Amino acid sequence: MPQVLEGALEGRDHRFAVVVSRYNESITTRLLEGAIETLVEAGVADASVHVAWVPGAWEIPLVADKLARTQDYAGVICLGAVIRGETQHDQYINRQVSDSLGQIALSTGVPTGFGLLTCESLEQAIQRAGGAVGNKGVECAQAVLRMADLLRRLPSLNR
Repeated sequence: MPQVLEGALEGRDHRFAVVVSRYNESITTRLLEGAIETLVEAGVADASVHVAWVPGAWEIPLVADKLARTQDYAGVICLGAVIRGETQHDQYINRQVSDSLGQIALSTGVPTGFGLLTCESLEQAIQRAGGAVGNKGVECAQAVLRMADLLRRLPSLNR
């Protein structure tokens, strides 16, 4: 039977960073609340959660990268909400943020969660921030917790 490696929702004795955008704050605050509740449920102490507020989604990767590079955190949870407007501005932001967060995770080895809502309307964002579709802040925190735990469980590459 194969050996299965999988991360658990376990964060005891670890620190996590959350980078959250102030733009669309009525939405991002809900995402943040969901993420923090999830971390606490996983055993992460309040004092072990550090929240960094940034002006908008565009600024998330810079702060996430700085935090991940410290190697002080088991994971970095990134939360924001970009809602389509009358131009294609949202598409440029979404692409830059998603590409950058993936690069941060790969270059630092620190799980970096993508909790950026990319919605067509405010109503869609509300539904994804604790409404009928759930809370993407919760999902992002769960993914980061599982990845951080999985990385701890991976066998050593020196064998």
